[in-house]
Amino acid sequence: ERWRNDTTEEINRINQVLRDTTSPQKTPIVRYWMESVTRRLDHYKAEHKAILKEATTLLELALWKAKIEENEEDALGDVIAKKAKIDIQSKRS
Repeated sequence: ERWRNDTTEEINRINQVLRDTTSPQKTPIVRYWMESVTRRLDHYKAEHKAILKEATTLLELALWKAKIEENEEDALGDVIAKKAKIDIQSKRS
């Protein structure tokens, strides 16, 4: 959302500046504007990458936790099954 608003503002700004600028001055102004937009996009890309990295880490941790819980449930089920088997065998004796 913020990226979209900033980009729209930049486009509106250059349109306003170019309208009030004489022809010989337009090229350096457009070059400066393009560099500014590129820097801003690089900033947003870095910000997006950091957010994705954090989300990936959280997902990995959640999957790791789910796998541990699954393994604990399986181990608990095995213990219960073994205990039931022992109980059945002791009743037969």
